[in-house]
Amino acid sequence: MQPYSSPHSKSSWHHTPESDLEPIAEDEGGGPVKTFIEHLEDLRWTFIKCAVAYAVSFILCLSGANYITGFLKWPLEQAMNKRITSNHSITYLVGTNVIGREATLGSSLPGVPTNVSSVYRLTPVQIGTNWVAAFQLETNPPVSATRQSTVDLKNFGPISAFNIVMQIALYGGLTVAAPFLLLFIGQFVLPALHVPEKKFLYKVAGWASFLFLLGVTLCYLVFLIICLSTTVSFSNWLGFGSDQWQAEQYISFVLWFMVGMGVAFQLPLVLLTLVKIGILDAAKLSSFRMYWVVIGLVIAGFITPDGNPINMVILFLPLEILYEITVIVAWYWDRKAKRMAAQADSGATA
Repeated sequence: MQPYSSPHSKSSWHHTPESDLEPIAEDEGGGPVKTFIEHLEDLRWTFIKCAVAYAVSFILCLSGANYITGFLKWPLEQAMNKRITSNHSITYLVGTNVIGREATLGSSLPGVPTNVSSVYRLTPVQIGTNWVAAFQLETNPPVSATRQSTVDLKNFGPISAFNIVMQIALYGGLTVAAPFLLLFIGQFVLPALHVPEKKFLYKVAGWASFLFLLGVTLCYLVFLIICLSTTVSFSNWLGFGSDQWQAEQYISFVLWFMVGMGVAFQLPLVLLTLVKIGILDAAKLSSFRMYWVVIGLVIAGFITPDGNPINMVILFLPLEILYEITVIVAWYWDRKAKRMAAQADSGATA
């Protein structure tokens, strides 16, 4: 006579022979009951599939590192294109290379207008029977020559390029492989959960992915451009040049900044989880609002080193909006719980 095994039991330790095992109904928690060794075998294959997915993603990002580098340099190019200055200058070109700049005021060239910026290119000019090199005014100069401030990314070491490629492959490989890693881990974990637990996990994973991608996208399209532009302004204000940056430090900064903003956008998910388990509620979040405003503005002030209040507000605004949305959701949950409690009480009295 075999011992009774509840269909709701999740334990893999039982005395029923393997040949008599029957799958648990899907609505009860999914998957057949397995032994400890079978769970270890499933875990081993999960690790193998995750390792293969990451290795393939790593190789793909390694082979396309030059395209990814161009993608990461785009915010810097946009930041330099948006910089505006009232100090007009004269730019001298040899081919497509900028060889020097000088202010229009006090220029040694006669007849140069002082209210606009000009570009002169060194070209061969025939004077009589002789050919001489002379600077001639460019009517359609390249964009790089008309910028008042440019930043060139340089490698200052023999292994800097290798370090950049490895950073791109490591971070990029993890990003590309992330959906597959979550899929393989989910295939291992989900069969042990009941249907309500699965639904809750799906919601958390979906919202976490959405908020992370939202933070990374806003960082790439808005925050990085603002921060890079203000960083150049701050360096110039201190009296230092900012025309050359170390490429390795720039790539590392951009990658960490994007990941950091994605993690910061998990704020609503963390707060609402604390609300669900009873540590916080709508009243506490509402009373903490003023403290959060001060903390958020201080953080935004560190991100905008030039102290520009407009940039500081722009960086703080998304986090403030997410906090307010969290307060509204917590208030809605609290109101819904009170209404259900009142209906239960009225039903009990009736």
